[in-house]
Amino acid sequence: MKRIFEIDKNFKVETFTDHDDAVFYDPRNAPFRIYGIFYENGMFRRLPERVARATNEGVVYLHANTAGGRVRFRTDSPYILINTKMSGVDHMNHFPLVGSAGFDLYVDNEYEASFMPPQGMRKGYESIAEFGTRALRDVTIHMPLYANVTEFGIGLSADAKLLPAAEYREVPPIVYYGSSITQGGCASRPGNAYQNILSRRLNVDHVNLGFSGSARGEDAITEYIAGLEMSVFVLDYDHNAPDVEHLKNTHEKMFRAIRARPWRCTARPRPACPGSRAGRWRSP
Repeated sequence: MKRIFEIDKNFKVETFTDHDDAVFYDPRNAPFRIYGIFYENGMFRRLPERVARATNEGVVYLHANTAGGRVRFRTDSPYILINTKMSGVDHMNHFPLVGSAGFDLYVDNEYEASFMPPQGMRKGYESIAEFGTRALRDVTIHMPLYANVTEFGIGLSADAKLLPAAEYREVPPIVYYGSSITQGGCASRPGNAYQNILSRRLNVDHVNLGFSGSARGEDAITEYIAGLEMSVFVLDYDHNAPDVEHLKNTHEKMFRAIRARPWRCTARPRPACPGSRAGRWRSP
């Protein structure tokens, strides 16, 4: 009996067989730039583990999901490979696996391809995107919205140029805090989470602190967010509040705590900010 990929080549899963010349890189090292996440205690995270444990069990479960994580670089490689290991991959009937656990590839700010996780995948996978030509491209890889990534390698042809990507606009990130809507559920793929769309359109960095069913405005998360560098803060956790009384006790309190944070400008040449001819927003 024939298999579907023998009948329709569009169903064929690409492998690395034809790319013995590939060299794999750790995107935590220059000239790669990582945004929206950091590496701590063996995995990429959006929030320090100590802060998550001081918040609630849901945030502990979700804080290492890489929603909003991006890797940016410039290369003329005719292909890009990924090799990733994961933990905590959830298979959900209402959420495509490429959205929850896939990676999206954008070139010069336009969608190019998705690194599709294989059906039944649980602990990571490998995938390839072929360009077919050699040209210098600015690349952004959007990371999974609902999966924990413990290892992530990017493969390029051995003779490829590898350079830093263009920087985002020199303004501080937009910080989002909220529910599953904020985390990215249930986007068809990572690049379609609304924060990622805005980031590309505005050319501004962002931090995604959305936690499905678990954003409740506790003091621990409020204190952490108040210490972040930001240009805009988006507060959207109303749907996770257990009742109206909870919102009355936390919503305005969180808003005022972050609004009251004393911001100042550094002496580094940056776009103008209040009270200075040049500088960049910084928390003390």
